[in-house]
Amino acid sequence: QVQLVESGGGSVQAGGSLRLSCVVSGVNFMNHCMGWFRQVPGKEREGVASIFTGGGYTYYADSVKGRFTVSQDNAKNTLYLQMTSLKPEDTAMYYCAWGPRYCSGVPIREANFGAWGQGTQVTVSS
Repeated sequence: QVQLVESGGGSVQAGGSLRLSCVVSGVNFMNHCMGWFRQVPGKEREGVASIFTGGGYTYYADSVKGRFTVSQDNAKNTLYLQMTSLKPEDTAMYYCAWGPRYCSGVPIREANFGAWGQGTQVTVSS
């Protein structure tokens, strides 16, 4: 059974930090593209960051570049998203996703990811 379980969301003030975690089970964590997406009501899901777990290639959306860092812990089958200098426009539901067998630093598309977590809410107040 495929499971992706996110945690770490919450409410912070602008300028604060949060670290999201995503524990993956039931699928092969290694040598796959893992992504973080976010969505606000009424808008499309946006690809925020990705990492290829077999080689560390990363991608960041321009809106988060320099503030967010994606990483992995292979021993724990866990994906992380360290978020710093948070802004009110970062407020969204954040989802982790398990994707194709390779990604190399290009923008990620929701359609390419086959398994999703339930999401964790991040709220940034000004």
